[in-house]
Amino acid sequence: MPVANRPHLLKHEGFRSRFLKDARDLIVYLPPGYDESGGRRYPVLYLQDGQNLFDGETAYVPGMDWHVGETADRWIESGEVEPLIIVGIYHAGPRRIEEYTPTRVRRLGGGKADVYGRMLIEEILPFIGMRYRTAGGPERTGLGGSSLGGLAAMYLGLRYAAVFGKLAVLSPSVWWGQREILRIVRKAPLEQRPKVWLDIGGEESARAVADVALLRDALLERGWAPGRDLHYAVVERAAHNEAAWGERVGDFLKFLFPARGPGL
Repeated sequence: MPVANRPHLLKHEGFRSRFLKDARDLIVYLPPGYDESGGRRYPVLYLQDGQNLFDGETAYVPGMDWHVGETADRWIESGEVEPLIIVGIYHAGPRRIEEYTPTRVRRLGGGKADVYGRMLIEEILPFIGMRYRTAGGPERTGLGGSSLGGLAAMYLGLRYAAVFGKLAVLSPSVWWGQREILRIVRKAPLEQRPKVWLDIGGEESARAVADVALLRDALLERGWAPGRDLHYAVVERAAHNEAAWGERVGDFLKFLFPARGPGL
């Protein structure tokens, strides 16, 4: 159903999975011109923590959302970002930690990212593909998130590199499981290498900044190249919050989904 006063947003409430017990909402951004573009098919970016992306009323901090819709509109209309569909996947509240982490940690739990990934691949992607004019292939499909959602994006992007060819990894929780994601990167099969936006806020903890630098180094060791398929940045004066991540939306869209030339 359409979201009031937001003509390019539609919401699917209570999406149910056979893999995970919690129903969740999906919110879908459609680019300018979608309704008039006939049979044109669009790349898709899937983002974790859908509550925080488009609406300040549902954001973790009331009034502090990422403003993804307004930002995407602006850069698409300027000709710098390719028109794309963006899907926000709401998290499961208290079970967010479980779903966004690849391993179980004593006292914290977790470890159901693989199950969450099955929901993404086997249920949400087909659901979106049946209802919207999506373009297939990893070069046209992205995954992203921040904090634990960024960790999930990095992990699942490697696990499903044949599906997700573009990753937006903002302030990822590299610390999880004694930096298990570093071991995962070093051992991952690399038949395909996703394009990765990786960043961290300069006002986040010194440990977080150092951890993300280690993740960058692990990617470089496996053949990622800055400017080609890796962008890494420490963002000055940026904290670990929705407002800071929202400031980076236009930048990662321009890196991952640059406007394509005529006829492409």
